[in-house]
Amino acid sequence: MKNSVCSLILTLLCITLVVLVALFGVPGTALSGVFEEDTISKGLDLVGGSSITFKAIPEEGADINMDEALEKAVNIMRNRLDGMGQNEATVSKVGSDSLRIEIPGITNPEEAVQTLGSTAKLTFEDSDGNVVIEGKDVKAAQAVYGQVNQNSVGSEWYVSLEFNDTARAAFADATERMAAKPEGSNYISIKLDDATISQPSVSERINDTHCVISGSFDEAGAKQLATLISSGQLPVAFEESELRSVGASLGSEALATSLKAGLIGVILVMIYMILLYRLPGFISCFALVAYTAIFGVVLAVTKITLSLPGIAGIILTVGMAVDSNVVIYERIKEELRSGKTLRAAVQSGFSRAFTAILDANVTTLIASVVLWYYGTGSVQGFAKTLFIGVIISLFTALVVTRVLLNAFVDFKVSPKLFGAKKSV
Repeated sequence: MKNSVCSLILTLLCITLVVLVALFGVPGTALSGVFEEDTISKGLDLVGGSSITFKAIPEEGADINMDEALEKAVNIMRNRLDGMGQNEATVSKVGSDSLRIEIPGITNPEEAVQTLGSTAKLTFEDSDGNVVIEGKDVKAAQAVYGQVNQNSVGSEWYVSLEFNDTARAAFADATERMAAKPEGSNYISIKLDDATISQPSVSERINDTHCVISGSFDEAGAKQLATLISSGQLPVAFEESELRSVGASLGSEALATSLKAGLIGVILVMIYMILLYRLPGFISCFALVAYTAIFGVVLAVTKITLSLPGIAGIILTVGMAVDSNVVIYERIKEELRSGKTLRAAVQSGFSRAFTAILDANVTTLIASVVLWYYGTGSVQGFAKTLFIGVIISLFTALVVTRVLLNAFVDFKVSPKLFGAKKSV
């Protein structure tokens, strides 16, 4: 009995703590409450944003298949947006020579235009103006914070590049030639769209597949450059043809209205569960509160962009969380009708329900992973909330509900409180 009281109190305290963190955040940290401004990133349909249209400008006389070029540009723009953390942004073709990009909540459209519209033509040139290697020879680019080399005094942001084997040989030959030049002309310029972004001096031959771009980078600048390089060079140049603000398509109060509707739905479900299953239904209310609070904390921590499809994913998993409890309680009622004691019925009910619950949730997880991996924009947002919701619903159904039920069983409650028509 003493252990049951302790486990019950501890579980309720944990649920209360998670609810408080979800509502008010953690003072002194970056974790804010879910109802505070800008805690949850919102999609274009909830908060509006910017719509940017780019027009392709092929080189004069160039033989380019515009349809294929636009398809490649869509993928590259998508990668750049993902690198900027704009997973809810949409990229689409407009007509035969343009792209339209809609970005939710962006505060600096001009910077987005510069990042998205740049062809990102990267070249490494020696002091004589000869191109040593190009962007296509770069296998990977990553923003790193730390010491650039062993002789560095402190840590700084820089971009680490990895070349292919062909570039390694060309880079080694170029650095050998530059190292033999007099001071002031022994350098290799790193240029992005013909603008020099770094010009390191060369003192010896560098025979390696790795290179570092350093020099007065902040975190945002290093990550932006790494994203431009790693996402590849656009097949054609683009120029901005239209930039406009987009209002929230669902209205400025859409999120608050959705939250109110969700709260009403949860309360109605709680009432239904209590009326149908009595004590277990009352316990499922605590599990549902824990589910909602945990989801709120996850949204605040991960900064997942929430749009209408994302809200749909959350509501769907609320139903799955309740459905798991229904399966468990029905199994328990069956065991009670067969003549088992309350403790045996609870243990057997969970065992029998486990396989059905696990199978149903695993299939949903597989679908969400596929949508997450292959989807874009709002589809990916739906997949993320669906995946997270399924994981949390499994935890609340198989852990929180079980702990609370076992604690009440130790209090010797009547089986009638479990909604079974026949008591034992």
